[in-house]
Amino acid sequence: MSRRGTARLALAAGAAAFLVLLVFGGLGSLVLMGMGWAGLALTAAGMWWMLTHTGWIRVLAALLVVAAPLGVLLLYTAAGLLWVVLVSLGLWALAVSAGRAALVEDTSPSMTERSVSRAKRPFLIMNPLSGGGKVERFHLAERARALGAEVVVLDPAQRQDVTELASRAVRGGADLLGVAGGDGTQASVARVAAEHDIPFMVISAGTRNHFAKDLGLDRQDPSRCLEALTDGVELRIDLGYLHAGVPADLSAGRVFINNASFGVYAEVVQSPAYRDDKARTVLEMLPDLLTQPSGTRLSVRASSLTMDGPQAVLVSNNPYARGDSAGLGRRERLDSGELGVLCVNVGNAAEATELLLRGRQGRGLTAATVREVVIDANAPVIPVGVDGEALMLPTPVHCCLAAGALRVRVPRHRPGVPHGAPPMDWRRVRRLALTMGRVAAGRGAA
Repeated sequence: MSRRGTARLALAAGAAAFLVLLVFGGLGSLVLMGMGWAGLALTAAGMWWMLTHTGWIRVLAALLVVAAPLGVLLLYTAAGLLWVVLVSLGLWALAVSAGRAALVEDTSPSMTERSVSRAKRPFLIMNPLSGGGKVERFHLAERARALGAEVVVLDPAQRQDVTELASRAVRGGADLLGVAGGDGTQASVARVAAEHDIPFMVISAGTRNHFAKDLGLDRQDPSRCLEALTDGVELRIDLGYLHAGVPADLSAGRVFINNASFGVYAEVVQSPAYRDDKARTVLEMLPDLLTQPSGTRLSVRASSLTMDGPQAVLVSNNPYARGDSAGLGRRERLDSGELGVLCVNVGNAAEATELLLRGRQGRGLTAATVREVVIDANAPVIPVGVDGEALMLPTPVHCCLAAGALRVRVPRHRPGVPHGAPPMDWRRVRRLALTMGRVAAGRGAA
C-alpha cells in the first residue's frame, strides 16, 4: 500500500473508532470514555501511593490498582458494551499503527553500513554464566573457533580483567575484539577496541542484550551474530564517557555503550539485598527515595537543560525513541553525536497520573538531547548505574560523547534492524493523505 493509502487508512480507522462508540454506545459513549479515563487515573494514583507508602496505605493502594481497571471492565460488561469498547480500541490501535507506518519515510535513514574484508585474527571473550549459560547452550566457543577466531572462555571461579585480556590480544596482533556477555563486559572491551581503532563485535549472549537490540542483532539465537566473522559490515557509532570529579580529559573516563543512571534506580541497585530479593528491596527503599527525606538531591546542568531535584536521571549514548512513552524502548540510531537525557520528577499522585497518560508530554518527565551534561548533588559521592553495574563516584559527574569512536562489525543480514517508525502525529498524517491526493489530482488534470 502507498504512503497516501496508509495515511488514509489511519484516518479512516481513527474515525471508525469514534463512530463505533457513538453509534453503538449512543450518549453513553461519553460515559464509557469518562469511565475509562477515570480508571486509568485511579490506577496511576494507586501505583504512586503504593510506591511512596508502607503499611496499610500500601495495602489499600495495591487493592485500588487491581480494583480500578477491574471495576471499569465490570461496568462495561454490565452495560452490554464491552465488545464496543474492545472494537473501538482495536480500530484505534490500527489507526496509530498505520499512521506511524505512513510517516516512516519522513524519518532519518538508518546507520550507514560499510563493506569490509574479513578479520584475519579475531579475538573473542565469552562469559559462560551470562544469559543463563547461552555460551554453552549455543556452542558459541566451538562455532567461533571453527570460523578461525581465538576464544577465551572466562573462568567463573576467578575474577578476570577483560580489559587486560583485550589489550593483551591487541598487542599480540588481534585485528578484531568481540564479547559474548553482558553490556558491562561489552563496554569494557569496546573501550579497548576504540582506543586502538579496530572493529568490535557483539554476540547477544547476555540477559537483556540492550546494545545488541539497538544494533539489530538476533537476540534469540546468538550464534547468528558469528556471521559477522565471515559476512560482516561495519558501523561507526558513538561512545558515551563518564568522568567523576573535574576531569582534564573527558574521554579518559569510563565508557558506557547504553546509559548511566542516577537517583532512585542507582541507589536501589547499590543495596546488598538487591541481588537476593529485587522486588522486596525496591518496595522497601522506594518510599524514602521518591519522597526524598533521606535521599541524595541531584542537579542537572547542560546547555539546553537545567533541573534541580529530579528523582531519577538517565543519560544515554544517543537518545531513546520518542515513540516510546517512557523513552526506554530502543535507540533508533547510535551515531547521532548526541546524548539523550531523561529526568523524572514526580511529586504527587496527580503528576504520576499525568506521566502515565501523557508519557513524554507529562510534566513529570523532561527529555533533552545534548553533547555534554553534568550531574551534581548535595553529597560528595553518589551511586551511579553504568550499563547495569553499580558504582560509587565523586561529584560532579560529567558525561560526554565521542562521536563515531567505535567501529562495530555486525552481520550483513540482521533480523532486528530498526526501521525508525516515528511517533504518531495526526496533523502530519492528515497533511500527507490530503496533500498527496491533491498532487495526484493536479497531475491527472494536466
